[in-house]
Amino acid sequence: MRILGIDPGYAIVGYGVVDYNKNKFKMIDYGAVITDAGVPFEIRLEKVYDGICEVIDKYSPEAISIEQLFFTTNQKTAIMVAQARGVIILAAMKKQVPVYEYTPLQVKQSVVGYGKAVKNQVMEMTRVILNLEKIPKPDDAADALAIAICHGHSSCSALNNYMKLMGGKIR
Repeated sequence: MRILGIDPGYAIVGYGVVDYNKNKFKMIDYGAVITDAGVPFEIRLEKVYDGICEVIDKYSPEAISIEQLFFTTNQKTAIMVAQARGVIILAAMKKQVPVYEYTPLQVKQSVVGYGKAVKNQVMEMTRVILNLEKIPKPDDAADALAIAICHGHSSCSALNNYMKLMGGKIR
């Protein structure tokens, strides 16, 4: 299964593409869609949308995993990131790729095995799981790869839940 992990934002949208097969991961690519400060916000949203559409077209993922928002202080930033997240999900829907959302706690638990892991632990385990020489940069791309890994680990249970909802069984 090809998974596109996305770390949402409006200045930097990290993405990571992995293949997941028989409990093994292979990193395909990672990077970021970057928008310039000082550009009108709606233009930045358009660049995020277009950039994610390009990544989807280039890699043809079977699933997109995206981090749910978690903000405690800056409401203005949270609203802006939420809007960027909305155009990312819209891009996925327009390209007919299912979207799966994970909390930061779920990502940490899946990648490190501990829901309160610190950022450096998640990045190092992402590097190890993907057999990379160094931690990917920018950090947003490393986060996106971790989100993709989380979906790989969760995909069987997510698929089972979907099948139960649809009244079917997986053999």
